[in-house]
Amino acid sequence: MADKTLPFNEDFIRTIIKDHPTPFYLYDERAIRTNARKLSAAFQWCDGFREYFAVKATPNPHLLKIVKEEGFGADCSSLPELVLSEKAGITGEEIMFTSNDTPAKDFRTARELGAIINLDDKTHLEYLEKHAGLPELLCFRYNPGPLREGNVIIGKPEEAKYGLTRPQLFEAYTQAKKKGVKRFGLHTMVASNELNPEFFVETARMLFELAVEFNKELGVRLEFVNLGGGIGIPYRPNQQPINYEDIGGPIHKLYDEIIRPAGLHPLKIYLENGRCITGPYGYLITEAIHKKSIYKKYVGVDACMSNLMRPGMYGAYHHITVLGKENAPLDTTVDVVGSLCENNDKFAIDRQLPQVAIGDILVIHDAGAHGHSMGFQYNAKLRCAELLWREDGSIKTIRRAETMEDYFRTLDFGTL
Repeated sequence: MADKTLPFNEDFIRTIIKDHPTPFYLYDERAIRTNARKLSAAFQWCDGFREYFAVKATPNPHLLKIVKEEGFGADCSSLPELVLSEKAGITGEEIMFTSNDTPAKDFRTARELGAIINLDDKTHLEYLEKHAGLPELLCFRYNPGPLREGNVIIGKPEEAKYGLTRPQLFEAYTQAKKKGVKRFGLHTMVASNELNPEFFVETARMLFELAVEFNKELGVRLEFVNLGGGIGIPYRPNQQPINYEDIGGPIHKLYDEIIRPAGLHPLKIYLENGRCITGPYGYLITEAIHKKSIYKKYVGVDACMSNLMRPGMYGAYHHITVLGKENAPLDTTVDVVGSLCENNDKFAIDRQLPQVAIGDILVIHDAGAHGHSMGFQYNAKLRCAELLWREDGSIKTIRRAETMEDYFRTLDFGTL
């Protein structure tokens, strides 16, 4: 099996640890920016192209500011995510608000910020009108059901709670137009962590064809189509990353075949990826603190599932490097575990690693999306710090580690 490389070595991490105890997340700013520019370059042919970074992946204003500086907007799904985006300087139509089962206060905040509101159900049209008023621009989320296959993570579209059916879409646009909405968009999301570029090309085809139908049958001319996110990353060493040009190029060809002849040029194209933007460039750094040998061999680290729940929740693979032993033989088979009172608190099962000693530093790869953001406090575990490795080589704390005072802050001991 091929190995994964790191942009740093043991000495670099041990220098950081002197001021920032493990566990912590480390994000590589230079790599994030380089990656963001590659995605934008793949769609430079499309006037008005925009990537709306999925805030849920890494909801940190310092990271949001970086992607904003690279021309990205923010894909939000809650009121706090809207506020985070605003604090990072992302406002107005730089925000795509895609939510489901949405509280009225969230819609009101989205309206106040001038965000593009993407409705998840046709009944939400009246709900939005009642509680926040209708904007000039409105979008609806399409669930194609059995017309498209989902992938392993997102499941079958017809079993998903998201979006409108095809007939409901036609009803919703007709009603919105009657209510005075003047500008329209169309959105879908049918994949997550998908490594086949053709999947996204076919999504574009589906939305382009709908754009033509809406114009012919409803007199609705879409201003944009949002192809959603879901571009995957190679978690396993033998996987290959998607070349963004393999998505942007074929979609350009489809655009010229479908949109231009229909007289619908210009049509903006939006994406809303999170994982592929920051995922490969975030690392969970943790120290080996125990070893155990019973029916199996275990390496216990000072991070746990509350720091990174993807392996325990999904059985997801995250590569692990033992710093300083990158070239050592993989001559031991272990489970790498945390300290939660749950047996699925495992970062790796039956993983072949070098001999791990107490005090070794382990790097868990590809943790830069849906890592810290999915953390929790079960067993009174405190969430760890997030650090940014800046382009100038310095280390900046962008989220301090939680303390016991933070954990107790919402409790009222005075009523005991």
